[in-house]
Amino acid sequence: MNIKRYPFRKDDPLQGWDSADELILEHLQSLDLKGKRILIINDHFGALSCNLVEFNPTVYTDSYVSMKAILLNGNNRIVPLHNLDSIEGIFDIVLIRVPKNMSFFEDILCHLTKHLKKESKVVCGSMVKHLASSCFELLQKYIGETSTSLAKKKARLVFADFKHETVSSPYPMRVKIDSFETPFIHHSNLFSREKLDIGTRFFLDHIPKGSFSKILDLGCANGILGIKAKMINPHSQIHYSDESGMAIQSAGVNYDQYFDDKAVYHWTNCFEDGASDDLDLVLCNPPFHQGNTIGDFIAWQMFQDSYRCLKVGGKIRIVGNSHLGYHQKLKKIFGNYKIIASNNKFVIIESQKL
Repeated sequence: MNIKRYPFRKDDPLQGWDSADELILEHLQSLDLKGKRILIINDHFGALSCNLVEFNPTVYTDSYVSMKAILLNGNNRIVPLHNLDSIEGIFDIVLIRVPKNMSFFEDILCHLTKHLKKESKVVCGSMVKHLASSCFELLQKYIGETSTSLAKKKARLVFADFKHETVSSPYPMRVKIDSFETPFIHHSNLFSREKLDIGTRFFLDHIPKGSFSKILDLGCANGILGIKAKMINPHSQIHYSDESGMAIQSAGVNYDQYFDDKAVYHWTNCFEDGASDDLDLVLCNPPFHQGNTIGDFIAWQMFQDSYRCLKVGGKIRIVGNSHLGYHQKLKKIFGNYKIIASNNKFVIIESQKL
């Protein structure tokens, strides 16, 4: 299986598929797929989509990284949807790579009820160590009784045939955040969707004021850093970037609740498509995982993209757990850093493009 992770890296030690993908494909060999409408949800890097391209599946992902991987690994033969509301029609078979986020899984299942007929088959795949018990509860609530495969190479499938009725999704949700007058709209796959994460909360008290023409909220989630930056710097144009389509949706709705002008939105990986020498300030709370894969590779790319896209004299200001050592990465890329603030868990660091 020649499936690569995106972004493509030379000698990448991580492969673009796992045993759960293999188990789903193995199970499908026992089914007659001819003439069946197939929906694939949350395919990580294209292992399912590319192997089933002859059946012309509909593919949905919220992830820009997954979307790019599916396009590139599949030679542009499959173009994924990235909005649940864009899914159309009734499907015979639905294949789901179970997400880490169970709110997102619930949202997916609620939307699915509009696209299934009685006895439509839902097949979910996951590595056993990541399979939450609530996955079974949600499937039983919205789809039907569940059964499972035997575990194989640390992966397992969960099956359910559609028995229930169409339901509406409880998402997006409205969340009140202290010191902000209007509640925020949070879509289901948003990071820290039920409350503001404590790192961002600390960061909000340290947003700089200055002559910033363009400010980027990098990895924006609900867009709150950009909103606070706009309040402090009303003349600035706010840009938002995130690899989650639902984050971009959430940031857009939230920004429009507070301001009459229009922000600029970038659904992309870090800021890889951003114009060079264009920004005055980057604000960032870097993630340290991609799905269930933990590492600093996203932070590295965020910092490198920021350096390229900042004007000379432009600044990046970030927040992170103190033990992650982001100051060393920033110093290596920018040649300088200073500590703006810290507490017993987080540190806020600033670097300038010289």
